[in-house]
Amino acid sequence: MKRQFKLIISLVLLFISILLLSFSYYQYQLSPVSKNDEVVKVQIPKAVSGDKIADILIKNKVIRSKFFFKVYLKLNRINNLKHGVYDIKQNMGTKKIIELLVKGTGLTGEEIDLLFREGINVREIARVIANNTNNKEEDIFNLLEDEEYIDTLINEYWFLTEDIKNKDLYYPLEGYLAPNTYRFSNEDVSVKQIFKTMLKQMDKVLSKYKEKIENSDFTIHEFITFASIVQGEGRDTKDMPIIAGVFYNRLEQKIHFQSCITNCYATKTDNCLPKKVKKSYNSPYNTYLVSMAGKLPVGPVSIPGEVAIEATVNPEKHDYLFFCADVYNNTYFSKTNAEHDQTVNKLKQEDKWPK
Repeated sequence: MKRQFKLIISLVLLFISILLLSFSYYQYQLSPVSKNDEVVKVQIPKAVSGDKIADILIKNKVIRSKFFFKVYLKLNRINNLKHGVYDIKQNMGTKKIIELLVKGTGLTGEEIDLLFREGINVREIARVIANNTNNKEEDIFNLLEDEEYIDTLINEYWFLTEDIKNKDLYYPLEGYLAPNTYRFSNEDVSVKQIFKTMLKQMDKVLSKYKEKIENSDFTIHEFITFASIVQGEGRDTKDMPIIAGVFYNRLEQKIHFQSCITNCYATKTDNCLPKKVKKSYNSPYNTYLVSMAGKLPVGPVSIPGEVAIEATVNPEKHDYLFFCADVYNNTYFSKTNAEHDQTVNKLKQEDKWPK
């Protein structure tokens, strides 16, 4: 009898221990991802599921677990998360973030905020607009094919030239729509109004550097193209002037850029990684082609932010010709191909190479 009693006590204690450990683990998964109070702007599109919202929050690195985010919603019967653009601190934790989304503090009356991040392209811009307004993606692409509309923009903005009408370009306004968070009166805002607001912001940014751009060896279209590559390749803003210097060196030495971001843009591949690169893909965007030695692609491949524009105006001078980044977004620079290959092999051995 004593033995059975001890066994029951042991099982009860084991159950309690498992329960406490499970609860502790659950609480940990809901805890803040960092003690850092850095604010991350997160856009939650309208009419999306909790599953999709969890994906967005994970991508923005403000929650620890998609699974436990959904568990918390289920346990607390929460199904009224609201869309909008939110300022989320990394030290908030899942519970406070959900409270924020329930309150809908990203919205102001009928006003809507549209967040366009540095480095996205026109296809991603179209998705943001379609997800948060009453416009469809096809309406956006149809407008971009309207030559009369494009001509009116060329006449209105000094930085838009006939170069954007090149038939080899995927989209004439690629690279020229400034990244930022924009507020509009309601979801009925037109695509033309959105583009006008973004182009006015780009005018403000580029005007700061207008004289230097005009005195450079680049046309404005080439400059934006260069800056868009710096933006796409720069994992950390502090590295952008160094990366710009690498591409200037490659141009001067007639070496093709071999930029992953240009190749992925050419093939219309999202979430660009080295393994997705198709080096021989025939496109005037693909800087892996030998024929592209000493040349820029036909046009921009993303929207550059002001840091990338500044880096393109004032690149760091050095002797580097190669660079690569690891899974932690650390960038490594090399002067020779042999050094570069050695760095890549080392990262692969240490399991730090992007897969």
